[in-house]
Amino acid sequence: MMSIAPAVPAPRMITRIRLKMPILVIIAVGWISLMVLTAIFADQLRPYEITRMDLMARLAPMGTPGHWLGTDELGRDVLTRLIQSIRVSLMIAFGATILSAVFGTTLGFLAAQFRGWVEHLVMALADFQAALPFMIMSLAVLAFFGSSMILLVCLMGFYGWERYARIARGLAISASAQGYAAAVVQLGASPRRVYLKHILPNVASTLIVSMTLTFPEIILMESGLSFLGLGVQPPQTSLGNMVGFGREYLTRAPWIMLAPSIVIVLTTLSISLLGDWLRDRLDPTIR
Repeated sequence: MMSIAPAVPAPRMITRIRLKMPILVIIAVGWISLMVLTAIFADQLRPYEITRMDLMARLAPMGTPGHWLGTDELGRDVLTRLIQSIRVSLMIAFGATILSAVFGTTLGFLAAQFRGWVEHLVMALADFQAALPFMIMSLAVLAFFGSSMILLVCLMGFYGWERYARIARGLAISASAQGYAAAVVQLGASPRRVYLKHILPNVASTLIVSMTLTFPEIILMESGLSFLGLGVQPPQTSLGNMVGFGREYLTRAPWIMLAPSIVIVLTTLSISLLGDWLRDRLDPTIR
């Protein structure tokens, strides 16, 4: 007679699921999801146009009907500009993170494949990048060439690529020494197929964790450049741009820089918490 296992009570099952993800990580995922949805549906969520000015409502405090987060020195709605700033900052950070990961991983795979002088050249470039004061270099480049969205994304995309290069090189060399990579090579697979179809999926989890750790750093870097006036330029706005313009009204209208500052802190903290949790879950050496 077939025995039927007792059903797990629903409360116990829910508790077990919750134990797999700490409450702080759940909150972090919720906040990140909220920011992503805000960036995607920014056009529908904005109550006004970002350039709309109401000089009769200059420096209106938080809670003012029609301007729930107040207005700035030109009477522009802070909530409207905050929503647009979230979209712009996340677009820059996401694009730069993808560019940095692709560039660094490609160089790391090239170093692992060809070894010799190619490997030494890539590692020398990585050492040079790690020793370079990136903020000072960014200020010099933006001051000389001027600021534009494309240049800003490309410039941020070269931040942290050496991490991906080192990780990809080490993991690729380790994977190449294992049986599955050697087997597909013996079957006649090209190096491109070996790295893209076999090695990359096996090292993707580590690279994804590295991306979650680099993403908040790029947000802070872009915010710092915009704060100094060399990032996103008006009439466009970003989180750092809002903080930079709001610092002059810190004593009279603190809400202008308070809202974007809170978003920067919570977003970077949430992504860092998620990255640490993913590292603990995906890294077999820690488990």
